[in-house]
Amino acid sequence: MAVKQQFQSFSDLLAEAQIPVLVDFYATWCGPCQMMAGILNQVNNELKGQLKIVKIDTDKYPQIASQHQVAALPTLVLFRAGQPIDRIEGVLPAPQLVARLRRHLG
Repeated sequence: MAVKQQFQSFSDLLAEAQIPVLVDFYATWCGPCQMMAGILNQVNNELKGQLKIVKIDTDKYPQIASQHQVAALPTLVLFRAGQPIDRIEGVLPAPQLVARLRRHLG
């Protein structure tokens, strides 16, 4: 389950992470984004401790979304050491998403 957190700076959150961070850029009104929420819970259970999942509401943080060129929702961006290393736009089933993420982990 994704944890709601307040942070001073998104770049600090990424830079200070000890493990890769998967950022889910979403909006509350976005139907496919709601589907991704359940998929991300499955991914989190399967990859527990190997990556951190962070959700960013693009309506609340439009500057972060535009900084990362988020044009479609949902958009997932995987960061390692503060740098984006993979990007997924749209809904991906949990098994495919886990397989894709595993290529970047460990």
